[in-house]
Amino acid sequence: MNRVVRGGDGREWVVRAQMEWRRPATAEDFERDISGSYTSGIAMLAVCVLLAVILVAWLPDTVVVPPWVIYGLLLIVVFFPLRWVLNRPWTVVAETDGGVTGEPPPERWVGIISGMFRVRSELTRLAKTIQREAGPDFEGPLRPME
Repeated sequence: MNRVVRGGDGREWVVRAQMEWRRPATAEDFERDISGSYTSGIAMLAVCVLLAVILVAWLPDTVVVPPWVIYGLLLIVVFFPLRWVLNRPWTVVAETDGGVTGEPPPERWVGIISGMFRVRSELTRLAKTIQREAGPDFEGPLRPME
């Protein structure tokens, strides 16, 4: 998502957001930055699939499965991947070029926001703040970068 916003002081700001596949490491995560492998998750997924196949294979022919059971199982299977996608972290950047001599220097503000719908509303609020105050709000999720 990219937007060009004209600030209250006349500068043009580029506000963009990009979804991250992994949560970016921060200073708070330094001690716990060591991550294990995906082996245990893959093993649990394989066990669940194996148990589901065994359940279907041993189902007698006379058993009638109601449609709501199938829909419920489908909902459970789709719930966690959909939740994962909707709660991904997004890196939000608001930056402006420096102008000619006498204008304010270039600025770059960066922040991490989790959730697709929250990012959309935060970008709208950020654009309005830039138009009104000529820059991002210090109390928002973005922080100025050097």
